Amino acid sequence: MGGMRTEPGFQRSMFGNDIFSSRFRAEGSTSMQQPLRKAAAIENPLPVGLADLYKGVTKKMKISRETIDASGRISNTEDILTIQVKAGWKKGTRITFPDKGNEAPNMKPADIVFIIDEKPHDVFTREGNDLVVTEKISLVEALTGYTARVTTLDGRSLSLHINSIIHPKYEEVMPGEGMPVPKDPTKKGNLRIKFNIMFPSRLTSDQKAGIKRLLGS
Repeated sequence: MGGMRTEPGFQRSMFGNDIFSSRFRAEGSTSMQQPLRKAAAIENPLPVGLADLYKGVTKKMKISRETIDASGRISNTEDILTIQVKAGWKKGTRITFPDKGNEAPNMKPADIVFIIDEKPHDVFTREGNDLVVTEKISLVEALTGYTARVTTLDGRSLSLHINSIIHPKYEEVMPGEGMPVPKDPTKKGNLRIKFNIMFPSRLTSDQKAGIKRLLGS
C-alpha cells in the first residue's frame, strides 16, 4: 500500500519508542528536586577597643558547632576562626564566615556573622572618622591661654598652644589625626579638641571687684 515510509533509525531510539516523552520525564524529575534550605545566620557581637580599630588587629575566635559525618551521626566540633579587623572599621561592620554554623539534615549550614562592637575609650570618643577629646581647663586658662597635650592612640604626643580666648563652644581641629578611613587607610579623619571650662563655685568680694576692673567696659 502507499503512504509515507519511515526509516527505522527515526522510529526507535535508546530511550524507547518515544524520545520526547522520555526527555520530558527526565526534565520533570530534575525540576522536582528542591534546593536545600539554608539555616538562619548566627550573629555574635565582637567587642573591639578603639586603639585596635585605629591600628587594626587579628582576633581568633573559638567556636563549637554540630557537624554530621558520612553515617549521619551528629557530633560537636571545635574550630578556630581568624578575623582580620581592618584599621578604621566602625561599629556595626559585619564579618561573615559562610557555612560555619551548625549542620542539620537536609539543610545547608548557617553562616556565622561577627558584628563589630566598639568598646568605649577613656579619653576619646568617635564621630565618624573623627576623634574627639574634651579638655578640662580653668577659667583663667580659658581667658589667658592654654596648651593642649594629647597622647594619640598609637602612642605619639601632640601639643597645641592656644592663645585665643576659649569659650564653651570653642573647638580646635588637628587635621589628619583622627581614625583611618576604612576604604583608604592612608587617609585619616581629624582630631577635634573640645573644652570643658571649670568655673569657680564662688568668688570673694575682692575677686569680683578685680574682675569688674579688668573686664568692665
